[in-house]
Amino acid sequence: MGMTNDGGFIRVAVALRYGLMALATCAGLPIALAPQDAQAQDTIKIGVPAPLSGSYASGGADIVDGGRLAVDQINAAGGELGRKLELVPQDDACNPDEAAKAASQLVAAGVVAVAGGYCSSAALPELRVLHDRHIPYVLGASTSPQLTEHGWEDVFRTIGRADAQGGFVAHFMQDMLHAKRAAVIDDGSTYSQGLAQSTIAALKQDGVEVVYDHAITPGQADYRDVIKAAADSKADVLYFTGYYNDAAVLAKERRELTPAIKYFMGNGTADPSLIEKGGRAVEGMIVTTSPLPQFFQQPRARRFVKAYESAYQRAPGPYSVYEYDAIGVAAQAIKNAKSTRPEDIAAALHALTTYNGATGEIEFDQKGDRVNAPFMAVTVRNGKFVPYASLDAKGRWVAAK
Repeated sequence: MGMTNDGGFIRVAVALRYGLMALATCAGLPIALAPQDAQAQDTIKIGVPAPLSGSYASGGADIVDGGRLAVDQINAAGGELGRKLELVPQDDACNPDEAAKAASQLVAAGVVAVAGGYCSSAALPELRVLHDRHIPYVLGASTSPQLTEHGWEDVFRTIGRADAQGGFVAHFMQDMLHAKRAAVIDDGSTYSQGLAQSTIAALKQDGVEVVYDHAITPGQADYRDVIKAAADSKADVLYFTGYYNDAAVLAKERRELTPAIKYFMGNGTADPSLIEKGGRAVEGMIVTTSPLPQFFQQPRARRFVKAYESAYQRAPGPYSVYEYDAIGVAAQAIKNAKSTRPEDIAAALHALTTYNGATGEIEFDQKGDRVNAPFMAVTVRNGKFVPYASLDAKGRWVAAK
């Protein structure tokens, strides 16, 4: 994965690339006030809500670019139903209020399906707005179980659920790190808190004692008291379920302790920004994650990485490939349904079996979650993410060589 992305450069690039839509809205320029007739459009519009401003803009840019690559390739092959696909990005800023507005703007733009999402706390209000209009939402990065627990027929996910990852984390701590005592810290967000709770439950079931459980307020410059309390609990491993900005701060302050907690783990942090912000402090950090694009072995994944690097002159971010597949399954559903009616697309997504995506074969269970979603652990070594261990098809740990 590319480690040289400059965070400021990315934010400027995102603003330049996607800011015109926001400027038009703020300036009061004409925008659609009601959904357009999908059948009357020259293009088939697919919406992409993602953070294109704020602290997570680099992640949002990766998501949009992964979706754009998929659309460009589908259009180069002739599009679907004799029409081109059109990507409609919308900034949700990882903020629930902004997210609801973003979803409403996508509805007004006439999208027939949505593929995107980053922060689960933003995806939840987006989903409610889209569900009211029966527009299917294929999530490519949001992992909160709440998103698919409503029993709604129009939500899907190409990435694994947080509660499934909680069990993976617990087994990893016990089997690979031989941990006896664990400290778990979350940031209070929907995603982070949900993952922390599922991990704690799985740790207790596996016989690992949870000696510290705490929620921080994200965005602070100092978490020394929290780190000291975790260290005083004599935990073998500290697991943080929040995002990379705070993970970098926690990592630096953990390094200042003597002795430091032996293992520092994270999730939602397998992003180049972690290394840019954390520097040497994040060396050796272990991150549990859905597999990063460069670690998939199937030919389609390798072609994705090559095409992404050629198109954008940088390595793909962690969720770009899951967005690429989210667009792919949505397009396949449109093709199978022979329709752009949102209800028909949702039905076709439920009927989809073994779609051959860049992240492997994809099909959805009754709730819309991905069946057999993969997970792995990576670590930071010499300023890069490298594989640490994964589970094989028989549930056995395979350590990276």
